[in-house]
Amino acid sequence: MKPTFPTTGTRRLETAADTQTFGEELGTVLEAGDVVILDGPLGAGKTTFTQGVARGMGVRGRATSPTFVIAREHRSTVDGPALVHVDAYRLVGEGGSGDPIGELDALDLDTEIEDAVVVAEWGGGLVEQIAQTYLLIRIDRETAVAEDPSSEARIFTWELLGAS
Repeated sequence: MKPTFPTTGTRRLETAADTQTFGEELGTVLEAGDVVILDGPLGAGKTTFTQGVARGMGVRGRATSPTFVIAREHRSTVDGPALVHVDAYRLVGEGGSGDPIGELDALDLDTEIEDAVVVAEWGGGLVEQIAQTYLLIRIDRETAVAEDPSSEARIFTWELLGAS
């Protein structure tokens, strides 16, 4: 990740468009080998955020939830790294072999993981095995709703882990 993006922070995003814009901002600074883990409940905005990342990276295709295919690869249109969007729950959770590296290899992606940016939804348990350094993004959709039941806001908190 380019050093222009803060390694820790918190941001409240009021709308899905704000979430995509923040994802786009991150996407412009991601580099081959970067791993981003998205942690949040169902409906938190993980895929919406990834759509922004894809736009910021300039990759092909619309980022959609990888739930049923486990992983989607989006090739760059601007000579940058590919984006590999992973549903890590399916990779390491129920039905997984317990070997996420083997599971990723078995997906027969055209790109080596170290040559791509990996964005993993539900990535706990995966990251420790594929990356020494990763950006953990936690998405909170409950705090804003507790303050105002009609709120659509999400609070994004991030931290670069494993960096020396």
